[in-house]
Amino acid sequence: MDVRLPMQWKELLAPEFEKPYFKTLTDFVRTEYVTAGRNADGGLSCASEPKRVPIYPAARNIFRAFETTPLDDLKVVIIGQDPYHGPGQANGLCFSVGEGVPLPPSLRNIFKEIAADTGTPPPATGNLDRWANQGVLLLNASLTVREGQPNSHSDKGWQTFTDAVVEAINETRHGVVYMLWGAFAQRKGERLDASRNLILKAAHPSPLSAHNGFFGCRHFSKANEYLVTNGKTPIQW
Repeated sequence: MDVRLPMQWKELLAPEFEKPYFKTLTDFVRTEYVTAGRNADGGLSCASEPKRVPIYPAARNIFRAFETTPLDDLKVVIIGQDPYHGPGQANGLCFSVGEGVPLPPSLRNIFKEIAADTGTPPPATGNLDRWANQGVLLLNASLTVREGQPNSHSDKGWQTFTDAVVEAINETRHGVVYMLWGAFAQRKGERLDASRNLILKAAHPSPLSAHNGFFGCRHFSKANEYLVTNGKTPIQW
């Protein structure tokens, strides 16, 4: 696993890269991609070997959330759980899919809430680069996953790493909006400083829970109100 982060992120997270768990995680992830064989998202292949389970996202996109949202531009953090584990979906940003990929149910519900909250009509694409480029860090708790096996990499060290990411942001940045959807994300944000940031909590946008508090949460307008109050440019959702 090649950790290529922008300099600001690399400096912030440098202590993690020296820890034993991160070396173990790196070795595990590298082995997973090598043994997976070439798939639609890129990797290695050997025609004589049996079909291997693909790993998502493409290896080049593992740290894409950090590459698309510079630390100095950070305004909002949205925490997901796992990359999408279906073919062609995961692109390195939580809840996001590439151009032309059908919208997953959770993302469809996110767009519904944005439309109801802000009046912004649902876009034609689920590619959330446009958010990331405005300072929205779209961070999954685990940055890799096996095809068809949700949470398959969650206990390999990613949780420790992304806990450290959230903690480092909390310690060094203030005036950040955190959107914590569902119990998993809320546990991830238990140590956030609510006196220096805006912590927004709601049910997960999954069809199984969206009607239990995600719809009507108005997180997107609340986030923009907070950003404007703190002298920052609002997000064009």
